[in-house]
Amino acid sequence: MNQGIYEELVTKLVSEKLNELDKDRFFLKKSLIDKEEASNVLSIHLSKTLKHSFGLLGKNKVEQQIQIANKIIQLLKEEIGKQEFDDDLVKIEGEILKAVFSKADAHFSNLDLHLKEITPYTTLTQSELFTGGNGGLSLESELKKEILSSDKINLLVSFIKFKGIIILEKELRDFTERGGKLNVITTTYIGATDYKAIQLLSKLPNTEVKISYNTSNERLHAKAYLFYRNSGFHTAYIGSSNFSRSALTDGLEWNLKVTTKEVSHIIDKFQKTFDAYWQSDDFELFDDSIHKKKLQDALKQSKFSKPYENTTAFFDIKPFPYQKEVLEKLEVERTVHNRFRNLVVAATGTGKTVISAFDYKRFKQNNESAKLLFLAHRKEILQKSLSTFQGVLRNNNIGELWVDGLVPENFECVFASVQTVNNQLETANISEDYYDYVINPVLNKFWTH
Repeated sequence: MNQGIYEELVTKLVSEKLNELDKDRFFLKKSLIDKEEASNVLSIHLSKTLKHSFGLLGKNKVEQQIQIANKIIQLLKEEIGKQEFDDDLVKIEGEILKAVFSKADAHFSNLDLHLKEITPYTTLTQSELFTGGNGGLSLESELKKEILSSDKINLLVSFIKFKGIIILEKELRDFTERGGKLNVITTTYIGATDYKAIQLLSKLPNTEVKISYNTSNERLHAKAYLFYRNSGFHTAYIGSSNFSRSALTDGLEWNLKVTTKEVSHIIDKFQKTFDAYWQSDDFELFDDSIHKKKLQDALKQSKFSKPYENTTAFFDIKPFPYQKEVLEKLEVERTVHNRFRNLVVAATGTGKTVISAFDYKRFKQNNESAKLLFLAHRKEILQKSLSTFQGVLRNNNIGELWVDGLVPENFECVFASVQTVNNQLETANISEDYYDYVINPVLNKFWTH
């Protein structure tokens, strides 16, 4: 037994391993199975045991696996004395029901083809992780199938971009026009939502959009989609993707698909939380004929309000001698050797950010229009680095954050997260060589053009 914490059912094998341990040298803690959790704990254990056992039989022994499963069901019927267990007996043919469609008023001549077009690649019963990029199945293609095969959809996203929503417009329109119910919750946080996107959604049939305008207190960062089906095979996606083009296509976004058949309690909690938001006064039902100006004004105000403001008083900051030495070497590399991509190696806490700020200050003196891009992985690091640059440059107005939904106004001096740049550089219509001075403190790299 490895040391650590467990939630392991004590089986015969586990018990034998525990008995081998020296009780004087090891602390063991066990507890009785909670009565409320017993059915869940034991069914998970049996499921794992059955899966292992059926695997030993081999994939060509489907009929034998069905016979064993039916014997177990018959045993449960005898032990518990309930006739309804007969309903769970598996037909020996070993079939899976894939669809039930009415042929009357069918809009598709080939129902087999229609089924193929609307069935998600990742199935309706198994969870899946989408990691974005070009490394596998795209979130875009899977969401289209989820939409077309649903009867009700709940969307909860902090912002919605027009270029993102038009990717799914056809599927959403088909879904709502055939009677599907679409509920959307979003916000005006940092002005990232496009009015045109909300307008498009609100004009779809059977669709309601609710918006939080109170972004100072109600900062909704959730990105989640719930797809209901009358058949009971509900699915949900919970992760990092808002409705933007990059987030739904090639952005490095992570989203977890969960299913009712595997984790029904997650789906239930999703719905209950969504319903609570929907009933909350913080989220207002949007009507384009009434609330158009209110939404446009709110988005404009949120976009141009300062989400992060540094009020640091200026002090006379000077580099330490060892920092001066690094700065001099960087200058030599550029002016003497014409090397404009440089790696600075220094111990943690020796002030690499300060060095980069002084280096940029000197670079900007010779290149007045120089555009800066500072990269990091966390918002807190970017905020602290921005403060350092403002202190060294003695200018509280320099620099903008591009992270966690914050979007710069002019992109001239930007402190951005690596993920945001990877996902949104193209969307912002910025080329890879747009910046004259780039700093990546994670790699300790400084480079200029």
